[in-house]
Amino acid sequence: MKQYNTIKAKYPDALLLFRVGDFYETFGADAVRAAGILNITLTARNNGGDMTELAGFPHHSLNTYLPKLVKAGCRVAICDQLEDPKKTKKIVKRGVTELVTPGVALNDDILQAKSNNFLAAVHFGASSIRQGSKTHIQIGVSFLDVSTGEFLTAQGSAEYIDKLLQNFRPSEILFSKQKRKLFNELFGDEYHVFYLEDWVFQIDYAVETLNKHFKTSSL
Repeated sequence: MKQYNTIKAKYPDALLLFRVGDFYETFGADAVRAAGILNITLTARNNGGDMTELAGFPHHSLNTYLPKLVKAGCRVAICDQLEDPKKTKKIVKRGVTELVTPGVALNDDILQAKSNNFLAAVHFGASSIRQGSKTHIQIGVSFLDVSTGEFLTAQGSAEYIDKLLQNFRPSEILFSKQKRKLFNELFGDEYHVFYLEDWVFQIDYAVETLNKHFKTSSL
């Protein structure tokens, strides 16, 4: 379990599928969640005196179970064996080979051929526009479909952004963890969301990231 705990610590917000022989296993809270979503058996094992929940499925059934986890809103880290168990006498080396989220998926069993699979990001601006007795915060939004390369951006009032979110129906929305309450107040809790640290949305970091990605000298 030491190896598992080390890898899980790197992906605390993801459900970790841990390859053990011919099975992908989940442990603890991940096992409870996976068993509920997949309708598979939840068992327990003795782990140093403590009972740890356990649930798994055959590795060849990954394409059957992975879409169910992702469509339920899970971020899934797939941890594979990186060497042949028969060629080592030590613990088999393992590592995460893929991180699949509702908005970042390339698996044909997850994607719908007739519709986009958008990942969205929402940024709440510091500036606002006053109209009459009301103050309207300016919000930025972007939509990305990694399977097609479509990339769209817009900014405007909460009402405008709400309409865009309803129209594009993103599979996952990213925003600063400090804005959880504000996001829920404006857009509700019906979306699959993931919280990022506030520094990700700082202007200097964002400009540098975009310039580097698009290979431009300025925006």
